[in-house]
Amino acid sequence: METTGGIQINKYISSSGFCSRREADVLVEQMRVTINGKTALPISRVQPNDKVAIDDETIKPSSKASFYIAFNKPKGITSTTDTKDKTNIVSFINHNKRIFPIGRLDKDTEGLILLTDDGDIVNKILRSENEHEKEYIVTVDKPLTPEFLKKMANGVEILETVTKPCKTYQESTKKFKIILTQGLNRQIRRMCTALGYEVTALKRTRIMHIKLDKIPVGRYRELLPAELKLLNEKLKHSVSSADTSVVKSKSKAHKYSKKTPNFKALAAEKLEIVKKPKALKPRKPKKMGRSGVRKKQ
Repeated sequence: METTGGIQINKYISSSGFCSRREADVLVEQMRVTINGKTALPISRVQPNDKVAIDDETIKPSSKASFYIAFNKPKGITSTTDTKDKTNIVSFINHNKRIFPIGRLDKDTEGLILLTDDGDIVNKILRSENEHEKEYIVTVDKPLTPEFLKKMANGVEILETVTKPCKTYQESTKKFKIILTQGLNRQIRRMCTALGYEVTALKRTRIMHIKLDKIPVGRYRELLPAELKLLNEKLKHSVSSADTSVVKSKSKAHKYSKKTPNFKALAAEKLEIVKKPKALKPRKPKKMGRSGVRKKQ
């Protein structure tokens, strides 16, 4: 099995429209992927004429133009392609193309989510380093305060990290708009809980320049040519893989790791601190006897 040349196994799978690169990595780790009958490794690369299969189903890169839809996800639908989950989003939409969601929305969250057969685009949209905005309308259980909105905007400590600065706008007594560039697990709900509030309703209304607008709940539409053109322009310089650099730091930022959203930006703000060597204490000269022989001390 080749580990040089060819195409990285996760990229090959995603280009087939089977799933995203991230999901392809999981399939490889679960030893469900084979190349020419042999179990694929994360470093495996696919050469011309190789036969790639997932659970014994042969896959091939798609030669057709990629497909994108904007879907207004109802509450109660799970953002997964796992058909064992009866609430999975793919079965709910029941599209004739093999598509998968770009990112996730919590089961109890509604609103805009994009689906595609283009595995290469997923990380470019989702990675927080790329600073792509996602907009939400949040309703909480008690009246908002300026202090709450300010703390939400500045960053809240959750999941052993501090969320990236974001934008918040009050809409009504208990409703506000928040614009994020990262997507931690149940981020908005955790942020609110950490500040003494509970979310009673949550809806995503925008991803980058693509808006929910008047898409009915449970329905979808294909992205418009103008939307696709702008999307490709915005993603042209977006990264799709993680930064593997290592930064040493001595500060409160010890909690951050390469897995922390915006680690690269945080690391850039911290100066590497090198421990100074301890000063050596001068050694006491050993006493000499009259005969010139050192005395035992």
